[in-house]
Amino acid sequence: MNPSQALHHDPVCGMEVTEANAAGSVVHDGRAYYFCSAQCLGKFKGNPGPYLAAASPASISPVAPVAEYTCPMHPEVRQSGPGSCPKCGMALEPVVALPAARIEYTCPMHPEIVRLEPGPCPICGMALEPREVTGAEVNPELVSMSRRLWASLALTAPILAFMISEVVPGRPLQHLLGPDPVLWVQFLLATPVVVWGGWPFFERGWLSVRNRSLNMFTLIALGTGAAYLYSVVVLLFPSSIPPSFRTHAGELAVYFEPAAVIVTLVLLGQVLELRARSQTSSAIKSLLGLAPKTALLIRTDGSEDEVQLDRVQVGDRLRVRPGEKVPTDGVVLEGSSAVDESMITGEPIPVEKTA
Repeated sequence: MNPSQALHHDPVCGMEVTEANAAGSVVHDGRAYYFCSAQCLGKFKGNPGPYLAAASPASISPVAPVAEYTCPMHPEVRQSGPGSCPKCGMALEPVVALPAARIEYTCPMHPEIVRLEPGPCPICGMALEPREVTGAEVNPELVSMSRRLWASLALTAPILAFMISEVVPGRPLQHLLGPDPVLWVQFLLATPVVVWGGWPFFERGWLSVRNRSLNMFTLIALGTGAAYLYSVVVLLFPSSIPPSFRTHAGELAVYFEPAAVIVTLVLLGQVLELRARSQTSSAIKSLLGLAPKTALLIRTDGSEDEVQLDRVQVGDRLRVRPGEKVPTDGVVLEGSSAVDESMITGEPIPVEKTA
């Protein structure tokens, strides 16, 4: 067979071409690649990594699903396998999955705090947030706090019922169960609320002490911890409490109810705060979604290549076609066109711009 008639696989769109009818070729790492069009050639030159990774046999799983193809001009068009776009006729391109980026977490109040894993801020105790908002991710902090809140609410409600019954004439619950069983029931209900529900607050409180940066979690941990531990001592070792701590009736007060209620209320505040921050992050994500992902770069020889925004350098010349978004800040050098400024002004109608 004539070598010029040998079939080669276009790494960008997947089409098979020959050397004779190829629109161009590139030698990369000692291997020649042939392309069906100048557009595929330009995309490969701009960033060959994703296309080589997609074409590498090592990246193909034995049970890999059928590749999905889309149109560069009409991304809503998607189908399994190569073909042409039903709207514009352009050859469909494979949807290349880029490698996942490392996510860094930072504090909204102290941006100098950067961690590779989620957790509390060592300065203020606030939950760290990812620097980049990605997809519709589930916030693990919100899930954890919500679970603790609902469990604490279910356990704190009976404790409140005992507290309310104490001010009701006749104290019906105390007469029904007796004073000692009531204390033990409060202890059993308050323990998971304070120990498990309030555990994140004790962690953050200890972290604030260790870092010598006291915050609200220091106060919460100290107050609820002291109230709970004192109540446990009263319940288990009442004889160790000085007589001055007793009431006029000779009783010792316990504080299981305040400790459980405080933890539950703080959990409620944390859930409301995390939900508000998640909604803000979703709004930011929607706004960032309006930004273009690529730019049309004008080379020194006058050719045009579509490249990723991170490959655009200061001083590069870009072409913005009518109706497109401006990818970066810049100055209009020549020509006139209608520019989409919806991300800046919110106005959906393109605005005329001239040099």
